[in-house]
Amino acid sequence: MLKYSFCFYRSWFSHAPGAGWISALLLSASLLACGTAPVQEMSEARQAIAAARAAGARDYAAEEFNKAESLLKTAEHMLNNRHYGKARQSANDARDEAIRARETAQHMTPQATPLK
Repeated sequence: MLKYSFCFYRSWFSHAPGAGWISALLLSASLLACGTAPVQEMSEARQAIAAARAAGARDYAAEEFNKAESLLKTAEHMLNNRHYGKARQSANDARDEAIRARETAQHMTPQATPLK
């Protein structure tokens, strides 16, 4: 099936004007999407976890916070093994979970009453 699909793709593009450029562009875009290390995503996940920690998520949203840390460790493992697509997804999941933990902690943290 894959061989047939590739042959159809190749035959269709070989007759289209500018086919070589279109093929090269599509291939480059797909390689860049999965082929680069998810540096930005890892940084965002680490920052979100730090913000959750500062908001008291270890005490007030321990389940979400622990899940975020676990997802970040998974992302680091995937990154070290050059599974960039999986690392990117795990880092994004860690960021999202850390945001949820921070928000939960902020809602559960006792609010100081203003002095009169």
